Amino acid sequence: MITTQEISQIRQQVRAWHAKGETVAFVPTMGNLHQGHITLIKEAVKRADHVVASIFVNPMQFGQNEDLDAYPRTLAADQQALTDAGAELLFTPTPEIIYPKGMDQQSFVEVPNISEQLCGASRPGHFRGVATVVCKLFNIVQPDIALFGRKDFQQLLVIETMVADLSMPIEIIGVDTIREASGLAMSSRNGYLSQAQKDKAATLKQTMDTMSVAIQQGVSIANAIQTGNSQLCEAGFRPDYLEVRSTTDLSQASDENSSLVILAAAYMGDTRLIDNLCFTR
Repeated sequence: MITTQEISQIRQQVRAWHAKGETVAFVPTMGNLHQGHITLIKEAVKRADHVVASIFVNPMQFGQNEDLDAYPRTLAADQQALTDAGAELLFTPTPEIIYPKGMDQQSFVEVPNISEQLCGASRPGHFRGVATVVCKLFNIVQPDIALFGRKDFQQLLVIETMVADLSMPIEIIGVDTIREASGLAMSSRNGYLSQAQKDKAATLKQTMDTMSVAIQQGVSIANAIQTGNSQLCEAGFRPDYLEVRSTTDLSQASDENSSLVILAAAYMGDTRLIDNLCFTR
């Protein structure tokens, strides 16, 4: 696998692949890779002739007092994992390469409505940072397809909307969440948890499972959310939000919606975890 910080090298290689009629898949990451990331790479290998990955801890999507400086950097291990999974090209830019004029002078991309609720309300500017860096990475790599995990359902919807609204010729593929044996969604932030906290954190998925069954059996959404919040608090979580929304646009669920998603964000100690569960009724 080739690793480079040079935009020109990425473009030259992808251009050469495309000139031969070969397809390119792209998996953007922030590094500190776990099995969820590797699943994205392996799925990309199945769907395209060549796979490009990126590792960039994007400062634009971190707010004040968030864990930008503490976010784990594990480049050597990540390179080996990507190589083993089948990636051929890795882009590892610095903030100075991505934002040469500084973030204050950087043009940005903003996806209205979807970006302003849930995680967007809790983390103002977060999805502006996500949309901007993903748009820039897409312009650098020029992939045919790009793969993202469904663990961050809202982020996936933001990216899908951006691509559709800006007429980008890229197919966005969502890949199912990879979980630990306990049901806890795999996340780089799980490394911040003690073993006792990880054991308790499995309650997040269990709570969503219970809520989905209750709603399908006729329990009102409001009552299911109230019960779910109580279960999370009893397990030691500090809920940020627990919502049931339409899968299409994250609008408030109504009796007319048959395709629903439970979205949760909650703190276990100082670590903020997110998860979601799609279901029909």
